Amino acid sequence: MADDEAAEKYGAEWVAANEELELLELTGADHDQETFLGATSTPVLFGAAVANLGVRQLLNILVELAPPATARPTVAGGEQPVDSGFSGFVFKIQANMNKAHRDQVAFMRICSGRFERGMVVTHAGTGRPFTTKYAQQVFGQGRDTIDEAFPGDVVGLVNATALGIGDTLYADKPVQYPPLPSFPPEHFAVCRADDTGAYKRFRRGIEQLDGEGVVQVLRSDLRGDGLPVLAAVGPMQFEVATFRLEAEFGVKVHLDRLPYEIAAVTDAEGKELLRGESQVEVMTRVRDGALLAVFAHRWRMRTVAGRHPGLKLDAPLDAGL
Repeated sequence: MADDEAAEKYGAEWVAANEELELLELTGADHDQETFLGATSTPVLFGAAVANLGVRQLLNILVELAPPATARPTVAGGEQPVDSGFSGFVFKIQANMNKAHRDQVAFMRICSGRFERGMVVTHAGTGRPFTTKYAQQVFGQGRDTIDEAFPGDVVGLVNATALGIGDTLYADKPVQYPPLPSFPPEHFAVCRADDTGAYKRFRRGIEQLDGEGVVQVLRSDLRGDGLPVLAAVGPMQFEVATFRLEAEFGVKVHLDRLPYEIAAVTDAEGKELLRGESQVEVMTRVRDGALLAVFAHRWRMRTVAGRHPGLKLDAPLDAGL
């Protein structure tokens, strides 16, 4: 719709919208494609909070602004050209998208080469073969079997339970991509099921959320395996976790917030040194067995570190996803 047609149809609403856009321009909030491509700025899109309204416009903007697939840096220090052999990167895990099947989908971005459904590839982390028989293209609630894909495409691998976020798959020449950047947790809470009879579902749900990276799950010697500690970057992650545990696993839970704000990786010796310290606790990250020392605040961490010069404290903690 042309500007003059929109002005005639919407009148005062059209005028107000243009005035608000002018305010954004005056603040210097214009989109800059060069800084966007250089990963120094992030476009912010405004839309209506109504289902299916403006979806096509959003997709059109993404097509217009998003860069084409390019060579991707590797762990080895080089780059993987898009026209080299097949490789893909798993950036998201999502379970229970289809309630009728209770399946799990690993979303893989094709980084180079040509993907063909059913091809046997190699898991870079383990060196084991992986078959891509159940490959789909997922869009909203719709799913279609996909037979081939190319760099920039996203393929959903169904029930790929052997895959985790940050995994690389390749064919022919070995390659591995760096893990996704992440932020250290600053919020901690003990999670308990309201119904002890639902413990199996509770445990399965906690394991699933941990695998997806919704939260980090920690094990505390003070509380035991039945009371996992959830670690999150922001409080909203707790809301997502509790909602999904109830909606997808039928388990209502209660969260008891812990008075900690920062975590650092330590070792067995550090665990012993910290045993008698107040406002400090050492927990085990379930995903990889790392020992995490959690502190009430940074000042407390610095004080404890100054009292124990040989104490291992690698902080701020990378979320390790």
